[in-house]
Order: sequence, then structure tokens, then C-alpha cells
Amino acid sequence: EVQLVESGGGLVQPGGSLRLSCAASGFTFSEAGMYWVRQAPGQGHEWVSSINNFGGASYGEAVKGRFTISRDNVKNTLYLQMNSLKPEDTAVYFCGTGQTLGQGTQVTVAA
Repeated sequence: EVQLVESGGGLVQPGGSLRLSCAASGFTFSEAGMYWVRQAPGQGHEWVSSINNFGGASYGEAVKGRFTISRDNVKNTLYLQMNSLKPEDTAVYFCGTGQTLGQGTQVTVAA
């Protein structure tokens, strides 16, 4: 069974940083494309970033230049380093592979 467990969310001031983690199990992580999406209150899912099994990354326009996705294939963990956070980054952040999402972690950016 595919399992994804996010952590690292919290409350941060504008301009601050957070690093999200996603612990993966139940599949061959090193061979899987992974991604992050987010959902702000009252809105649908927004794609944030993806990384393929070779480490190639892509980003949504809203986060490009501020967020960095990475993966550790030994620890079976996906990361999202978020810098220069803005109030509009406030959302629940989910990691995913294929059609499976984790339970999400809340990120709140506020003074």
C-alpha cells in the first residue's frame, strides 16, 4: 500500500522559510515521479512542483525561484524547501505520486 506522510508545516512570518518532508513507503520510491500540490482555503488543488526519478524538477510560476524540491532515495523522502514565504502561500501542502496524495501539512504565513 502506498503511504505518504507529510511533516514540517507550521506558522511562519512573511519572508521566512520552512522545509516540508514527505516520508514514502509501499512502493519503489527511487523509480517514482513525485510532486507537491497545495490547497488554499476554499480553493482547489494547485500544482506546486514535481521531480522525476532522475532528479529533474519543475515549478509552478507562483513559487519559481523561491521553492526547491528535492528527494533522498536512500531515506525514501521527498522535500520542499520554501523560502521568501508570502501570505498567499498559506495552504495545506500535499505530496503525491500518481493519483495518491498524503494527508497534508498546514502552512500558514502571517505576521
